[in-house]
Amino acid sequence: MRLWLSEEERRPDPAPARADARKAVLAGTLAWVVALVACFVSREPLESAGLWWFAAAAVTGIAFGLVGLAVVQVIRRRARQAPARPID
Repeated sequence: MRLWLSEEERRPDPAPARADARKAVLAGTLAWVVALVACFVSREPLESAGLWWFAAAAVTGIAFGLVGLAVVQVIRRRARQAPARPID
């Protein structure tokens, strides 16, 4: 097994996979919404155990998810508006 190949022996890099980051961010945000609903459903046991901060963590996760969705949308819009670059 060789650890180093010369440039002539290397195969070309594969094309990057296309993925929709919106779906991943949305799935995570929805998971935090479900966690928040679960916190409100079991509010009394969480408060008595001193774990009501789980609700605050879920709200924070939802907020980060919404920010993430906005960032992904801006990146997608900029990518659509940018002129296509030639592949080397």
